[in-house]
Amino acid sequence: MTHDHDLVLKPTPAQTEAALNPPPGRNGGDLVVETLAGLGTTTVFGLPGQHALGLFDALRRSDLRYIGLRMENNAGFAADAYGRITGEAAPLLLSTGPGALTSLAALQEAASASAPVLAISSQIPTAGLGGGRHGYLHELPDQQASFRGVVKSVHTVRTQSQIPSAIADAWKSALTAPHGPVWVEIPQDVLLAETPIPVVTGGDAFPEELPPRPELTALAAHLLSNAERPAIIAGGGVVRADASGKLRALAERLQAPVVTTYGGKGAFPWTHPLSLQSWLEDRHMTDFLEDADVLLVVGSGLGELSSNYHTFKPRGRVIQVEADLGKLESNHPALGIHSDARLALQALLETLPTVPAAAREDETAGERVRGVLDRVRERLDAQQLTLEQGLLASIRAALPSRAPSFWDMTILSYWAWSAFDPRGTNTMHSAQGAGGLGYAFPAALGAAVADPSYPVLAVSGDGGALYGIAELATARQYDLNVTWLIVDDGGYGILREYMTDAFGEATGTELARPDYVALAQSFGVPAVRTTPETLETDLAKALGEPGPSVVVLPAVLRMFAATHGS
Repeated sequence: MTHDHDLVLKPTPAQTEAALNPPPGRNGGDLVVETLAGLGTTTVFGLPGQHALGLFDALRRSDLRYIGLRMENNAGFAADAYGRITGEAAPLLLSTGPGALTSLAALQEAASASAPVLAISSQIPTAGLGGGRHGYLHELPDQQASFRGVVKSVHTVRTQSQIPSAIADAWKSALTAPHGPVWVEIPQDVLLAETPIPVVTGGDAFPEELPPRPELTALAAHLLSNAERPAIIAGGGVVRADASGKLRALAERLQAPVVTTYGGKGAFPWTHPLSLQSWLEDRHMTDFLEDADVLLVVGSGLGELSSNYHTFKPRGRVIQVEADLGKLESNHPALGIHSDARLALQALLETLPTVPAAAREDETAGERVRGVLDRVRERLDAQQLTLEQGLLASIRAALPSRAPSFWDMTILSYWAWSAFDPRGTNTMHSAQGAGGLGYAFPAALGAAVADPSYPVLAVSGDGGALYGIAELATARQYDLNVTWLIVDDGGYGILREYMTDAFGEATGTELARPDYVALAQSFGVPAVRTTPETLETDLAKALGEPGPSVVVLPAVLRMFAATHGS
């Protein structure tokens, strides 16, 4: 009798010959790049460093495409965006100590947004591991401890034979729902030493699936099918799971209005009759969601931004589908379903009756949606914010449909979270997960590497722009098709507004800054200064021309009034 676990794949004669006679001149770094190639990797991001030279030398002998940025944190943002666009675990190659630590903010954003990043760092020589103070360059007593609270999993290699399995395990972890960044570290001597190990040829490492428990989806389907006023909050988990089609099918069957979180932008069509768009920081929207007798939350932890700063108090039954166990019922009691969004939505579609009671009795769902959006617009119109709304309209008109956009932490981006139509799933991204500055431009570069068929837009304020200005050299070096819109208001505009509102005046928010047009041109990147009236034309022209470009808009913007304090 043969059992499944008795079946093994026997090497072919050619594989046996290759194993017995590996090519000379390979080192531990070759095992890394061979494993990455076997897993399907085509592109890696990073910066070289002294302890990582064995790894970078191996790149020369591989077919992997290397994109080198000018700062580790920016390389992390580029890998994050590559992972969001492709759904692959983007390798991020780093050196020890300062190089590794500089990537932490980017890895925090990847963790918050569930973006798959495979960070591979060098380490001090093996003899220095274990917490002693040996005086090696870049030495930390416990480097991985700095990452353990940020990434999904940590994998330490001590011998060359461990490299393929450690990288495959990390890759599998990064791509198992919820996606996220993972950390692998390999000592310098392990990377540099010549290796007798055969060329890595196997690469299968399948992410684990996370299906819902059937008794929970049966109860959820019963609750939804009998709801009188169902509603849906769709988060970033829907986008990461590529489940927008299933979400739409479920919403239409239930006739349930859908609001997308800021991380879930594009999970539901903006102009659909059931679309509540993304006006989560509005009391009218909060009231509507609180009134739902059954609220389905898919792929969101209902955190600070998604709950109108924790003022949201649902009165009906909440069903929460979430792949991150730490987010499940962390903010509100719910029927918690620990599952990948795609698999859970599929199970609900298969379990729900064809025409639920909710759909039969509520032909007015579309009218209720229009009523909420009308009240939101009336509130905005009363604040006379035509400049900000006009700028978003100009950007939307200039940006081709399906072209991705990346937004930094700046006032125009905060507007875009609520008011911008992404025109497609997985096309609008921001750093709202962790909230760090400097995300937009390096992330846009990573997206341009991932898919050069569309121009990519990056939007920053002048404060955030200075975090990534060195990457103009990267954009030019690789001729990446990214247009960078810099809104120049002379400082940290949103902090200026927050502090003025809270204290009557702002401190530390005003910035001396360069002439961004001249600075971009010094990198060989075309640049233009625009106005609100000419923005659409200038931006469309820049997006329509190949290669990198910069558009600078001097403007002081205002946020719409908050409602969470009312």
